[in-house]
Amino acid sequence: MHPAPSLVVFTTAAGAGYGLLFLLGVAAPFGFLPIERWFGVAALGLALGLITIGLAASTYHLGHPERAWRALSQWRSSWLSREGVAALVTYAVTAPFALGWVVWQTAGGAWAASALLTAISAAATIACTGMIYASLKTIPQWYTPWVPALFSAFALATGAIWLAALMHLFGVGAAWADWVAAGSLLLAWGLKVGYWRAMRRTAPASTAESATGLGHLGRVQALEAPHTEDNYLLREMGYRIARKHATRLRNLAVFFGLGWPLAFLALGQGGPSAADATRVLVAALAASLGVVMARWLFFAEAKHTVALYYGRHQD
Repeated sequence: MHPAPSLVVFTTAAGAGYGLLFLLGVAAPFGFLPIERWFGVAALGLALGLITIGLAASTYHLGHPERAWRALSQWRSSWLSREGVAALVTYAVTAPFALGWVVWQTAGGAWAASALLTAISAAATIACTGMIYASLKTIPQWYTPWVPALFSAFALATGAIWLAALMHLFGVGAAWADWVAAGSLLLAWGLKVGYWRAMRRTAPASTAESATGLGHLGRVQALEAPHTEDNYLLREMGYRIARKHATRLRNLAVFFGLGWPLAFLALGQGGPSAADATRVLVAALAASLGVVMARWLFFAEAKHTVALYYGRHQD
């Protein structure tokens, strides 16, 4: 599949925002975060800013962005529509949570309910995003339970490391935030490596042999291309990346997304200081870069079954 920049930005930025919002909604009511006005402005502002940037970027992939609102009416059958509804609900329930934190500097009592609703709606939205891709039977690399798990895990990981960075920047760094960030990164990348291995071992559901019924004769190869010019299907669904380039990008993604952040998190265990905050901030930036690389590969390595018509095999 063609890795459209708008979709890469949407899934990574919005994922980090929802992951951060989920952690804020869970940690704030139980006293794990400083319920202080400016920390709340920074944390909630970053989370909602990333979500808004991601959702805005997603509209650039639409042929008619002005009609996007119509998709909300299809929530009974469409995961894309459910994602849109869940995103709107998230904005709505976050408003009282933010009001209590920023204006009255409290997240307890009645305000705790809005905080927990914020966490639930954020988790539901990112789950819907993962299911948009996991529901597509025509793309074997996406039609698997690995995909929604990966979207949720990477959202949690990027949200956690940005929360740790914020706490260090405000001089309220807590060991638990660093440990949650490290643990969620290990979980996310462990799932990613498992996904890559599973995809390598899984046989394609459809092949040129099964599509033509000529498999008993051996490998089926098209004699000529269906047409001589490029078209939409080839541009969007026939994208190809060399295996050696994909392997190199995978290694770089793991290095920036896991190795570098873990090393910098380990170095940033000292007391509050500018150097300590800088180290954790660099770890968050590196982790985000690694996730962007992995998400680009998620699209680039996916093979739509329509490519069989153009003589491209799924293996």
